[in-house]
Amino acid sequence: MNIEDFDFELPEELIAQTPLRDRSSSRLMVLQRESKELEHKQFSDIKSYLKEGDCLVLNDTRVLPARLYGVKEDTGGKVEVLLLKQLEGDTWEVLAKPAKRLKEGSTLSFGDGKLKATCTGILEHGGRILNFDYDGIFYEVLDELGEMPLPPYIKEQLPEKERYQTVYAKEKGSAAAPTAGLHFTNELLDEIKKMGVTIAFITLHVGLGTFRPVSVEDVNNHKMHSEFYVMSKETADVLTKVRESGGRIISVGTTSTRTLETITRDHNGKFVESSGWTDIFIYPGFEFKAIDGLITNFHLPKSTLIMLVSAFADRDFILNAYHEAVKQEYRFFSFGDAMLIL
Repeated sequence: MNIEDFDFELPEELIAQTPLRDRSSSRLMVLQRESKELEHKQFSDIKSYLKEGDCLVLNDTRVLPARLYGVKEDTGGKVEVLLLKQLEGDTWEVLAKPAKRLKEGSTLSFGDGKLKATCTGILEHGGRILNFDYDGIFYEVLDELGEMPLPPYIKEQLPEKERYQTVYAKEKGSAAAPTAGLHFTNELLDEIKKMGVTIAFITLHVGLGTFRPVSVEDVNNHKMHSEFYVMSKETADVLTKVRESGGRIISVGTTSTRTLETITRDHNGKFVESSGWTDIFIYPGFEFKAIDGLITNFHLPKSTLIMLVSAFADRDFILNAYHEAVKQEYRFFSFGDAMLIL
């Protein structure tokens, strides 16, 4: 399967640069897999497609304000740091720009010395290992000094940090938001619960690899990045009960989907309490074991995300829907509109 099979023409002006004021006022394209029907709705209309006994699975990861701007203590040279992964205690894997300035033993100062870091290692892919030093609580210092690591295709500044968080974001550790969940408000979730729809949570900390382009022509040769996930016993029990009672499991986002499909793949189709790292790559030909529906945003051409969606709903159907979305001037990517696939 060739990477060109997932290409489509996208005018740059359709890439949403800012979020809508009202989260649930975004547009919603509804796709029916069996009938191949397509409808244009508002996101708040999603209630019309849910029914008692269904379960929505949300990713409750919380994005870290992981971009820091510091200076080298010996030269005063400016260095931008992006936190990728907490390794142990105050030691993190990071990306640095310009990386050549940050040699082993170099020290950085952020926020007039409120936060300091020493480079203790250099990684093969150009990343760095930093050990941080600070007073107080690290995440509080980070909230004060850090910026949200918005995707590279968003050029506008984000005035409100919380607008790049879901309203239910809780577990700190993500480098990017699970953007399908950005459309939900607390009020909409309450209305959905009152319908008899169960809300369940998993955690998958999104890595920056989600924005990494596929660099091989043959999709089969692509190596996915690895991301940390957690499913609690409570969520596993809820999903098992929903499945046994004939309800539908509707995944909110590709991150929730990757988590659910990883767990059912590794446990003979069952939902069980588990945690670990997943590098699951879902593309056409994949056999889904966990989900019956998917809520997702509109993704980049030739990305692993559009491949996942194409695996769930047939590549030709999805690409036709994307062409229609372009024609109807839907907003694309993180702050864009949504799609419901049933």
